[in-house]
Amino acid sequence: MNSRNLNMASNKELHERRLAATPRGIAVGNSFFIDRAENAELWDVEGRRYIDFGGGIAVLNTGHRHPKVMAAVAEQLERFTHSCYQVVPYESYVTLAEKINQLTPGTHAKKTAFFSTGAEAVENVVKIARAATKRSGIIAFSGAFHGRSMMAAALTGKVVPYKVGFGPFPGEIFHAPFPVPLHGVSVQDSLDYIQHLFKSDIEPARVAAIILEPVQGEGGFYQAPVDFMVALRKLCDEHGILLVADEVQTGFGRTGKWFAMEHYPVLPDIMTMAKSMAGGTTLSAVCGRAEIMDAPLPGGLGGTYAGSPMAIAASHAVIDVIKEEGLIERSNALGEKLRGFLNAQRAKVPQIVDVRGPGSMVAVEFNDPATGKPDADFTKRVQAKALEKGLILLTCGVYGNVLRLLYPLTTPDAIFDEALGILADALAAA
Repeated sequence: MNSRNLNMASNKELHERRLAATPRGIAVGNSFFIDRAENAELWDVEGRRYIDFGGGIAVLNTGHRHPKVMAAVAEQLERFTHSCYQVVPYESYVTLAEKINQLTPGTHAKKTAFFSTGAEAVENVVKIARAATKRSGIIAFSGAFHGRSMMAAALTGKVVPYKVGFGPFPGEIFHAPFPVPLHGVSVQDSLDYIQHLFKSDIEPARVAAIILEPVQGEGGFYQAPVDFMVALRKLCDEHGILLVADEVQTGFGRTGKWFAMEHYPVLPDIMTMAKSMAGGTTLSAVCGRAEIMDAPLPGGLGGTYAGSPMAIAASHAVIDVIKEEGLIERSNALGEKLRGFLNAQRAKVPQIVDVRGPGSMVAVEFNDPATGKPDADFTKRVQAKALEKGLILLTCGVYGNVLRLLYPLTTPDAIFDEALGILADALAAA
């Protein structure tokens, strides 16, 4: 990597310019500015190195600037950058759709449409579900995060900061509690509440879809129990409701499988995906049963930039990298190592109340040992202490008391061990 550009503004100068030029609604977690990055490391404009365990919020499973992804995008740039797939299509879009249809769970006939962001995929999955069922209602869950656009925010099960001041939201959206035994919500509680919705708010014959993250992202990395997913599948089949898996954050190896739904003995009808599917470029997708995906009329789906040729090229490379470098196996190995490390810290850090997550979708939750209540302040202190030592971590959870660790699956062992050492120091210092 080249040394920093000495003509660059300082972090302080850029921070002041940001405050003056951009709105406060775009929250920024750090006051330093990135200059360059490589795999699991980045450097700010003043040359300071950080280990990146945030991964651009789960976008960089294959790391910053993977050489094969960079080469694929560079090659595409030499050919064309844009035609709008709906005006002049290109083969790479079709080939990637064929790959996604094969990679996703189930051997039934599927079709895939590409978009730009996770929220856009969620918007379109609602359109598809409504077109296929001729129904309007959608059931989502508390703690869910599905995006910041109006329909996606309506589906999101967290008010602050995603909904404050933005209502009214689209109608016919209902929320049930997500089963989190740690917080006193059982699988039966969740299922009973859905029945309550059927009695008090909307009859099942008007519900188009139930949408959930197999492992909640912003909500705290809580994994849907197997018996809950099985019960939802049965409930959907009973009432002609579509089961939608939002795999925007869980897809492409993060949970130790290609997709989190592979951890369950049931299949979704439709899936959304984005984030790590394109190595840091802008791409999302909706994949579902062929007859469901064909429900919207021609022209009902799409977008000017949907399925960008550069992002499509990057996604082809990402899939190759995951296969060739064994990143599914790497996800499980790194996750097992991290969970072992965090569980070993329990003896020294009484605030640790839970360590969880499949594959490398790992989180640690903190409570106040004296009160047993969620401890967001301790969580922030750990995050801050780690950052002081050069490790970027993200928080999440309805109560803000969860650290999630979203390192690239390509993180070298030496850097991974260095990060764990920093994390141990931060836990002790907090």
